[in-house]
Amino acid sequence: MQVDSCVLVIFGASGDLTRRKLIPAMFEMFCAGLLPREACVLGTARRAKSDDEWREELEPWVREHAAHFDEASWHKFAQHIHYHACDATSDDSYPGLRDRIEEVGKRHGCSGNVLFFLSVAPNLYEPIVECIDRAGMVTEGKRWCSIDPSSRSWQRIIVEKPFGTDAATAATLNRVLGRAFEEEAIYRIDHYLGKEVVQGILAFRFANTIFEPIWNQRYIDNIQITAAETVGVEDRTAFYDGAGAIRDMIQSHLFQILTFVAMEPPTLYSAAHVRSEKIKVIDALRIPQDDRLEEYCALGQYGPEGDQPGYAELEGVAEGSTTETYAALALFMDNWRWAGTPFFLRSGKRLARKSTEVVISFRPPAANLFRKLPGIDGGNGLIPNRIVMEIAPRESIRVRFESKVPGLEFKLDSLEMDSDFHERFKVEEVEAYGPLIIDAMRGDQTLFKHRYEVEGAWAAVMPFLDERSAGLRAGIRGNYAPGSWGPASSDALVARHGAAWNNENAAQPH
Repeated sequence: MQVDSCVLVIFGASGDLTRRKLIPAMFEMFCAGLLPREACVLGTARRAKSDDEWREELEPWVREHAAHFDEASWHKFAQHIHYHACDATSDDSYPGLRDRIEEVGKRHGCSGNVLFFLSVAPNLYEPIVECIDRAGMVTEGKRWCSIDPSSRSWQRIIVEKPFGTDAATAATLNRVLGRAFEEEAIYRIDHYLGKEVVQGILAFRFANTIFEPIWNQRYIDNIQITAAETVGVEDRTAFYDGAGAIRDMIQSHLFQILTFVAMEPPTLYSAAHVRSEKIKVIDALRIPQDDRLEEYCALGQYGPEGDQPGYAELEGVAEGSTTETYAALALFMDNWRWAGTPFFLRSGKRLARKSTEVVISFRPPAANLFRKLPGIDGGNGLIPNRIVMEIAPRESIRVRFESKVPGLEFKLDSLEMDSDFHERFKVEEVEAYGPLIIDAMRGDQTLFKHRYEVEGAWAAVMPFLDERSAGLRAGIRGNYAPGSWGPASSDALVARHGAAWNNENAAQPH
């Protein structure tokens, strides 16, 4: 699929995401030859500065965060970077912005194509989209600039997470976007889908015949999806105290991983087919009854440690805040493949180690023919098989199975096959935003979220967020120690469903 040249308009040019992620990602794509030579970047923010001043500000960030940096490549790429000062929430700014987009687009030969990226605070999404719409900058394929009247151009928009703060605000944002853009021009981005192991889940499942026949409730006992961090909230309290672990991680990133793990085989690897199957997964999630929420959710807040304050004592946290820094959910799906199989999702701050992983725990063999051999449990004591897909800090897939220990006696022990992506493929990791932005330029929505998927995901977690969750939040303050694996209620949650968390240390890089 062709990658069209375009003007990438970044609202929020002075923000942390732009400096640490977006511009380094575009530089990596430029160096890899994936960014069209005619494409260019136009950053917008309130403070006045020249193109050269913005380029100088960005250079140290690109040096630090891009996979590789060399002066010659940066000098060439920097000529594609431009800046325009404006208030993106004011209609008065848009005639000037429109002229500036047309100017740099004509200079680089972008054929009138424009890709907007909302890298701003979520409360600015709607006013910016409404301003774009009122300015007549979206024409659904008809030209709004005069570069080449005979050609057709497109305007698309990338919307950063969080996409709404609850089911109602997500639906409202979708309606605002829908009034300005067609659905096929809206790209709801989640950078987790740009990660290699996450995309590799589809290849692992559907490019191999040995896994798909056993990828169901008959053979799989439970599935765990973890995103654990050792750091605390730190200076993000202004955002985090209004969000929490469910909004920040589970409803977005972990649900995306969940859909890839649980989806039915798409007819074809294409946006329409993949997104359709993801929506079906979200639709199948069972929403628990209000009086049984504790069977499906555990919440926590980390407490103090030594001279380090707990979450509740941080500056910017509201007095009596019940915002969760840890959340664990037990989710079930009402469909043929997964009926009765629990999906455990957890995410938290100040935990024992940094780890983002998927753990597939299989059921033990139906019968243990080794039960009478010395040293082997007389019950069904065989250790179940397990697949671990590690997304961070390593990128790897590990498969555990039982094997005979070499020697005269018949003894069993677990053997683990470990496939490290970097060691095997010798490819440098690139910023996940880069390939996703390139996909948006080519019009490929495979790794972006549909509006039905977003709204369905919010509906699934609302019982754990709104007033119904009050009982879950009672006594939440300081209910787990930093460096632990979360509150005791989390262990009780999975034990209630006959499982235990995988808290083993991840294999270390070689």
